[in-house]
Amino acid sequence: MAVYLRVRLTRLVIRRATLLHVVERVLSAVGESRSELSLELIGDTRMRRLNREYRKKDRSTDVLAFSIREAVMPRGMRPATEMLGDVVISFPTAVRQAKEAGRSIDDELAMLLVHGVLHLCGYDHERNQREAARMSRRERALLHLLSPVPHIVMFHTERQTRGR
Repeated sequence: MAVYLRVRLTRLVIRRATLLHVVERVLSAVGESRSELSLELIGDTRMRRLNREYRKKDRSTDVLAFSIREAVMPRGMRPATEMLGDVVISFPTAVRQAKEAGRSIDDELAMLLVHGVLHLCGYDHERNQREAARMSRRERALLHLLSPVPHIVMFHTERQTRGR
């Protein structure tokens, strides 16, 4: 299992090993322990551009998932690659959503990661209500397996305070 992590943010520190461990646990839980995944944390401006380009929606969003397998092979056939796809998370949107819901940013990142990975595995809540319910049940089950979510994010102000 290989996870390619890219963080395009400057005001925080990501505990990379911890985040990679969380990703590996999610992939194992969905039966994709041999798969590869690309995970990128970006800002709202870049996310808005991606959402506009790929989904024709001119606004930022919390998570986008780009399946490699769906793009290169017909449904039901054996994967031509171990690469499952790309999950892109807007960190500023994740922070806002975490505050609004009264959750930690770590819990929010775990939720968005699970959501994105499930999309890569063929789940699609936008297809219909039945599929949305199915995806929601699977998300809850996976988040329960991850609980408690370890501390992944540290903002620079936190780091400076802890170092004193």
